[in-house]
Amino acid sequence: MRYAAIDIGSNAVRLLIADIDQTKEEISFIKNTLLRVPLRLGDDAFIQHHISDVKFKDMVSTMTAFKNLMDVYRVTDYMACATSAMRDAGNGKEVVKACKKAGVDIQIIDGSLEAEIIYNSHLEQDMDKDKVYLYIDVGGGSTELSLFANSRLVASRSFNLGTIRILDNQDQPETWDELKDWVKTHTQMYKQVYGIGTGGNINKLSRLANAKEDKPMSYSKLKAIYNHLTSYSLKDRINVLGLKQDRADVIIPAAEIFLTIMKIGHLKTIVAPRVGLVDGIIQTLIRRNLKKNN
Repeated sequence: MRYAAIDIGSNAVRLLIADIDQTKEEISFIKNTLLRVPLRLGDDAFIQHHISDVKFKDMVSTMTAFKNLMDVYRVTDYMACATSAMRDAGNGKEVVKACKKAGVDIQIIDGSLEAEIIYNSHLEQDMDKDKVYLYIDVGGGSTELSLFANSRLVASRSFNLGTIRILDNQDQPETWDELKDWVKTHTQMYKQVYGIGTGGNINKLSRLANAKEDKPMSYSKLKAIYNHLTSYSLKDRINVLGLKQDRADVIIPAAEIFLTIMKIGHLKTIVAPRVGLVDGIIQTLIRRNLKKNN
């Protein structure tokens, strides 16, 4: 049995095809195929509030290719979620309609549902019930924050603050202030808060820190990596440091968001479990089909 997850983000579009492994005790999945297409819908959505004709066509072509791959892999169930860019685009529903004709049914989700789906990626299994965690997901168009204490969700908020918005100068000072106020308000009563970061940028920053997948990265280490990256031009971050073209620019504002949150919330460390929306979608599909069969 195979499930597929499609994440239509502001920077890239991803397809994860996963093999479902079911035993008497539990149901898990193994990643079979993962594809990433850097469409960067956010450049259109955040400035023009409209998906251009070129990217509209690219989006439909990408979904057509994903549909063909899902057919070849004999996927039995799938879920496609669009986030911040499609939420902001005035013609988002038209894009969804065209993609449905191509064979892929897309759901435009809000920030709170986005955070909930990512949480479904079994992040709770790695939480110590005696610790307080601030879960931080930084995307191209939005940042989702969720505070957990005693393994329970205490507070959650989505902010229109993301890497593509910042690069396009579409971030607002008041949004930064709201983010800082929220973090301060919800963390100040706790002695120690631990950070959990998700998204392609924190994953890359974690690798640059030579940190293992489950090894926490300190604020000072992240700050040092940020300073190192900003000492290079965009061109040199690509040619000298070997970053992908669509990662070399967004990684800077992503680090700024993480550093800001860690500083305001007095987070000494952050860990990157390297899971994201696609992982959460697969877990959502597993739960959905389990309910169907029971």
